[in-house]
Amino acid sequence: MEEFSISDLQEKFQKGDLTSHRLVEMYFERIEEIDRSGPKLNAIIEINPDALAIADAMDKERQSGHVRGPLHGIPILIKDNINTHDRMMTTAGSLALLGSMPAQDAFLVARLRMAGAILLGKTNLSEWANFRSTRSSSGWSSRGGQTRNPHVLDRTPCGSSSGSGAAVAANLCAAAIGTETNGSIICPSQANGIVGIKPTVGLVSRTGVIPISHSQDTAGPMARSVADAAILLGAMTGVDAQDTATLSSQEKALLDYTSFLDAAGLQGARIGVARNGFSGNPRVVKILEDCVDIMEKSGAEIIDPVNLENESKMWNAELQVLLYEFKADLNAYLASLGSDAPVHNLAEVIAFNTQYSDRVMPYFDQERMQQAQRKRDLSSKQYINALARAQRLTRQEGIDAALEKYQLDAIVSQSGPLPWLIDLVNGDADGDGGGISSPAVAGYPCITVPAGSYFGLPVGISFFAGAWQEATLIRLAYAFEQAAQARMAPRFLPSVHAENPAA
Repeated sequence: MEEFSISDLQEKFQKGDLTSHRLVEMYFERIEEIDRSGPKLNAIIEINPDALAIADAMDKERQSGHVRGPLHGIPILIKDNINTHDRMMTTAGSLALLGSMPAQDAFLVARLRMAGAILLGKTNLSEWANFRSTRSSSGWSSRGGQTRNPHVLDRTPCGSSSGSGAAVAANLCAAAIGTETNGSIICPSQANGIVGIKPTVGLVSRTGVIPISHSQDTAGPMARSVADAAILLGAMTGVDAQDTATLSSQEKALLDYTSFLDAAGLQGARIGVARNGFSGNPRVVKILEDCVDIMEKSGAEIIDPVNLENESKMWNAELQVLLYEFKADLNAYLASLGSDAPVHNLAEVIAFNTQYSDRVMPYFDQERMQQAQRKRDLSSKQYINALARAQRLTRQEGIDAALEKYQLDAIVSQSGPLPWLIDLVNGDADGDGGGISSPAVAGYPCITVPAGSYFGLPVGISFFAGAWQEATLIRLAYAFEQAAQARMAPRFLPSVHAENPAA
């Protein structure tokens, strides 16, 4: 089962060597062994009590000759900020939403169920998708505790889709779903040594996803290979009348991205190198430069450097956008839960956290929430101007300008800093490396692929481009992945010293 791809599993189903029921049992056994005891990753916040029954239904369909597609009978995990209408809660890792049972599946969950996927459970995350405090520890939630990196256990899994990243890397599921506002798919995918796709905003519906920002939020697949991520992405797309951003995807979204899995996909491609997104660590930079060499040897034309200088200019504007949108969007989500919801608006969340601070805020506070609560509505000139500035700097004067100037198919950058030590006292450390905020703020697609490792810590490289260019990025990322073969299974090292006893 370890390192099996979705295609491997489907082949075993077809041969009669495996059933979905047995596969779910095997994942439950592994979750108990690795997540709950053993290394104790803390990646999974809740198990789906109906998973085996769903598996039985998928097995019966298969026996009758009906196979829905490549996800039929495949167990996946869902981040705990995505609504499921079943016997699981949706809490964003917060005790304030404990007991919340949404009346409907998120649109993307309904799509996955229709494709035959089995929801194995919910993954832990940085509480409220890492929008509670400036000093948070990625992967910690008051409901689920601290998620750990399966490669080196005292290192961060990054956030906020930390549980999804750690679970996929540790083979606790076939694949998982994460969400991103800025880095929350790409960084945990990199930190855990897997593939993550952050789609164009609007390709995947956000209805039923606990929000931060409607201008930046998106869900996306996290998997051990580009092929598996592509399979998952195709099952998630679709126009949703309740999420108007998806209307723009009508002529652009695909139901199948696997036709772009071309091992020769780098031939003739023009790739720009965002060198200002590379780490200051010379050994990590060498890994990334070796990756660029692999692209060139695979037939790509490399333009180096193609720096995105505006990334450093957008931070204040982006923060203002997130604060305004978080208040408005979270209030709308909580109102949609109805009168029986544990909390009904951001003000009540803040009050709950204050009342139960010993359990909710033992390590860090909620100053981001308090800042958001002080904001006015989305008609504010400060919000309108900040949104226009953030998008102009990252779109017209950022990624779009670079793609046009150099006639590029994509830009590459380091996916994020090396996983830092978990520090509940001081919170996340600042690390070198990573130029993936521009596509996040622009709402453009980005894919991270394993690039190598340093002292057992994964290094990732990201491909990004303009809106709706997922097919191009999948083609380039797959060709690089096949040439580099850099994915490594985790070894659950206690620390980096276990990688090199002399260190």
